[in-house]
Amino acid sequence: MDINWAPFVKAVVASIVYSLIGIVMFGISFLVIKLVTPFSLRKEIEEDQNTALAIMIGSVILGLSIIIASAIGG
Repeated sequence: MDINWAPFVKAVVASIVYSLIGIVMFGISFLVIKLVTPFSLRKEIEEDQNTALAIMIGSVILGLSIIIASAIGG
């Protein structure tokens, strides 16, 4: 029984490449968010316990992730 591994390898490589592209796009998007805000996100969330800001940033992160995933997935 001879198995053709070419389609499997091609799919795995494509998945890895698209994952890396998504991670890089997400990182750039998060850096833009960090640069646009006039205050320190870390200080506001960790030290000042700003729950509303943490929820907002979490929502933005989820939204970016969904947009990037749909753009890559087609």
